[in-house]
Parts: sequence; structure tokens; C-alpha cells
Amino acid sequence: MESLQSVKGRLVTLRDWVRFGASAFNEKGLVYGHGTDNAVDEALVLALHALHLDHDLDAGFLDARLTERESARVYALYQRRIDERRPAAYLTRRAWFAGLSFYVDERVLVPRSPIAELVERRFEPWVQADSVERILDLCCGSGCIGIACARAFPGSRVDLTDLDAEALEVARRNVREHGLDSRVVVIRSDLYSDLERRQYDLIVCNPPYVDKASHARLPPEYRHEPEVGLVSGAEGLEHPLRVLSGAPRHLLPSGVLVLEVGATRSELERRLPRLDATWVEFERGGEGVAVLTRPALESLELRARR
Repeated sequence: MESLQSVKGRLVTLRDWVRFGASAFNEKGLVYGHGTDNAVDEALVLALHALHLDHDLDAGFLDARLTERESARVYALYQRRIDERRPAAYLTRRAWFAGLSFYVDERVLVPRSPIAELVERRFEPWVQADSVERILDLCCGSGCIGIACARAFPGSRVDLTDLDAEALEVARRNVREHGLDSRVVVIRSDLYSDLERRQYDLIVCNPPYVDKASHARLPPEYRHEPEVGLVSGAEGLEHPLRVLSGAPRHLLPSGVLVLEVGATRSELERRLPRLDATWVEFERGGEGVAVLTRPALESLELRARR
């Protein structure tokens, strides 16, 4: 990337800086997928953070002129993004999920699950929104799914669980930021192990589901994320299979499990050819999210016992 001195005076407006950043990112071959999917949006996110401006800024501000000090801050963030190959969310400490802002750092994955679209739809038609009282966000990481569910179902109580103590520190911070301490409980648990006899109307789980070989091939941006939140054994199925087998004991009779397995879907269906799941089609992109009822899970458990 050209030096700050060499571009001084030539880059004047916010629009100029976003264009410059996007060009530099493309030149260096950066990879996206942590809240943005292209160089322009990535450059804009970083510039707005450096300027202490909201992400929904009116487009007219793109032509606002930057001071030298502001330009230096934008440049410094762009340089870090290139040198460190760290996703923008880890540089800004902010990510968006289901229209809500969350604190994130390298202790948790950057929120990007397509389950956000289901939260915004209140999981219809699979649940009756007015009857949802108990929700579990299993493998919660930053807590974004469970917190978004608590907002979507204001009469509900939500448990956030994860085995990683550091991830739970981030989840607790987000619970406090969203003012949900009275309705959202953070529990350290290896999947269901510390949930005793708790049962739920809705279990939502975005577990690790990347196989070891695929993880080894991931671009540097993804290597900044905690491996424990991504890798699930040699085939990517260690966690998903445990989630499926334990779900019936923790679902109410009319409850449903929403499970994300991404591109591991084909391997899961090969291992469980009679899996009675509805695979969600998303308007905004994404794949590998299954919705399963308690009876479907119970029949799966019976077959496993035989």
C-alpha cells in the first residue's frame, strides 16, 4: 500500500478513502466473509470505525472531507488489515448480527451465521412465537444468537452455554451491553452435560463443524478465529452428532432443534441417511441449517440404539 505521505492531499473525502482502501485490499488479495463479502464494504466498515461514525451513516457523508488526523487513523486501520490479515471485526471489536451490535474479539468467532435470518422471522413456521418461553443457545460463543433470540421473543428466558470459559466472558459482556441480565443466563457446559433436566421450546446451535483437513486450508483471516470454535474432528461431525443425540432429552414435546452444519451437510446425511430434517433455504445466502422436531430426533435415537 502506498505510504500515507504519498497519498496526502490526493485523498480528501470519505469516498476517496474507501475507494483507496478497497483497491489496496484487492491488490493484496485479502479474503472476506466475516461480516462483509467484498473489499468496498470492508474498507467502509474500517473507515467508519476510525471516524467514530455509525454504520448506517447517510450516504451524503461520503463526500465529507477528512482532517489529516482522521486520514491517519483510517490509513492505520487499513495498514493493519493488510499486514495482519485480521478480519475487520477483530480490529473494530464490533460485529452485527440480526440487526444488533455485538462486542467480539479473538476469543470468539465473528458472528455470520445465516440463522440470523431465522431469528428475524422468529423461526416461523416451525414454532409459534407466542408460545416460546425457554430457549437454549448451545455452543454460544459471543452469545449473539441467544441474545438476538431474547430480543425476538421478549417473554422468553434464554440459556447461553459453551465449554470455552474465555468465550463465555465475551458472552457475559454482550448480555450486559444488551441489558438482558434478568432473562439471559450464561452457563459453562460441555454441550448438555451441565444442564441437568432443563428442557426448552427452542434449541439453537451453531457448533464447530469444520473437518481438520478443511481447516488447514483456510485463508489467514480464518486462522485468527479460535480453532476450538471451528474444528469438530476429522470429518467435522463430532459436535453435530452429539448435539443430535442429546437434544431429545432437553426439548419439550413440541420443541424444535435448529442446527447449523454448513457444508458438512452432505457428510451428515451420508452418516444418517434417514435423518428427518427440514433444510432451510435462505433469502440472503447460507446453507446447511436443519430444523428437527423432538419426534424426529427420538426416532433417530431409537435407530442408533439398534
